[in-house]
Amino acid sequence: MTTNLAEAPATTVTRAIAYRTRGNMHGPITRLVSPGDVGEWIKPFVFLDLFASDSPAAFRGFGMHPHSGIATLTYLMAGDMSYEDTTGKSGTLHAGSVEWMRAGNGVWHTGAPAGDAPSLGFQLWVALPAALENAPALSQYLAPQEIPQAGPARVLLGSLGGAQSPIEAPSPMTYLAVQLRDGEHWRYVPPAGHTVAWVAVAAGALDAGAAVDTGELAVFEESNGAIDFTARGDTHFVLGSAVKHPHELVMGRYSVHTSREALAQGEAEIRRIGAQLRQEKRLG
Repeated sequence: MTTNLAEAPATTVTRAIAYRTRGNMHGPITRLVSPGDVGEWIKPFVFLDLFASDSPAAFRGFGMHPHSGIATLTYLMAGDMSYEDTTGKSGTLHAGSVEWMRAGNGVWHTGAPAGDAPSLGFQLWVALPAALENAPALSQYLAPQEIPQAGPARVLLGSLGGAQSPIEAPSPMTYLAVQLRDGEHWRYVPPAGHTVAWVAVAAGALDAGAAVDTGELAVFEESNGAIDFTARGDTHFVLGSAVKHPHELVMGRYSVHTSREALAQGEAEIRRIGAQLRQEKRLG
């Protein structure tokens, strides 16, 4: 079966894989991208974790932690997770849900498995442009039915085939969760200017000019070309494309900014919120 969905006129030029990685495993979490390595090549996508666990005892979640200068998008493919953030929101994410946390000038949040079902998902960090990196924090939570579908792709950020994510992307980018059946072919034609593109496989495997297996991330060469995928087994993966982030990545422990001044401002706000959480006995 073949599915064709495009944001731009069809092209016969396809992109080759330029780099691949299996990242570094830390128990149930595999860090595929960090700002100091692959994130520098594929910015604004500067961080990606794949988390997979058969039991809550093996994966205790992320704990209350801060961010500034970035947005995080957590896509839960299986299981349930509780969440809480310092914008005042809390609740439970179910399989197929999305948490969008635009940290801006500073926020703390946490997530942990809820119930006994296995957990599977991705957490992505996106570098924010200068106009938003010290803006007020904003959180948005989408139930599965609120995420638009375009063919085999769920549109987490950006748009595809007329389907538009309800999350306002901070810069030109698309982030998709795609499921293909064994042998199914799908072509992705990114919007104009999206020279950054990558794919990460959670289950199954892909032929994308070369094999991309479960747990692997592949970065495509920078171009305006399309990307062709064929599933080897039933396959679930995420794909990102974007206009390249034009700024240097100025990093703190939990923060990524465009300048040292912006980083200092964000880290000051993180410390202020942390002190308040300790006063309220919400942090140890």
